[in-house]
Amino acid sequence: MSTHHPDPSHYPSYRKPSSATAPRFHSTDARDTSARAFSTGASTYHDVRPGYPDEVVALAGNTGTVVDIGAGTGKLTQALPHPHVLACDPSADMARQLHQNLRIPTWRATAENTALSDASIDTITCAQTWHWVDVEAASAEFDRILRPGGTVVLAWNTIDVEADPWILRLTRIMHSGDILRAGFTPKLATPWQIDEEVRTHWVQRLTIPEVHQLMHTRSYWLRSKAAIRERMTANLNWYLHEHLGFAADDIVEITYRSDAFLVRRA
Repeated sequence: MSTHHPDPSHYPSYRKPSSATAPRFHSTDARDTSARAFSTGASTYHDVRPGYPDEVVALAGNTGTVVDIGAGTGKLTQALPHPHVLACDPSADMARQLHQNLRIPTWRATAENTALSDASIDTITCAQTWHWVDVEAASAEFDRILRPGGTVVLAWNTIDVEADPWILRLTRIMHSGDILRAGFTPKLATPWQIDEEVRTHWVQRLTIPEVHQLMHTRSYWLRSKAAIRERMTANLNWYLHEHLGFAADDIVEITYRSDAFLVRRA
């Protein structure tokens, strides 16, 4: 296998990246429908979604009890060095995969209703999660379950659509969510405020089949019917092979941003 770099002359003329600081949903029901798409596809998610850089993990510290909320299959959970690690996710499929991988206490719950006791947690982590929640309700729940002095880490891995022009169109074809502009900050509610930020860039290297699998982990794909999935597959194949010139055994380099925030009570 070799790493292929697309010919700049093949870069598309395309509209600019989004300037949004969060996903836009028509309603709470629309947001919840999109989030529920992750009730399936956990094994593929675990195989191709990336983990988190050391700088992001370090924000969570390494002492006390930590709960990873909206943990998915444990992409961040597995890196947490705390002596007591817990995890929850609303998806039965995700929670099953996580528990199978890590064998830690795992249950189904949401950020708004964690089922944890008052003042029982030292650190909360939320990776690829906060944009799916009711911020007011989750903020109140976190205030309830965190001990005095406790902290929250909110983290995102986002394909960096500004790294190369061809990556922007790739994300549009995959419906990967060009929704968090560089330098964004997450919405918070009482009593929380951002204390520290980490922003870093890195590269994920994938085979062509893995790029397709990455598309299969997106909410849009998971909630789409067969005809739409067939069209997305055809579009991705055309873009990678015919337009950009990738061979079947090439490695695709996808640049990511990681944006993470240490949050404390005001």
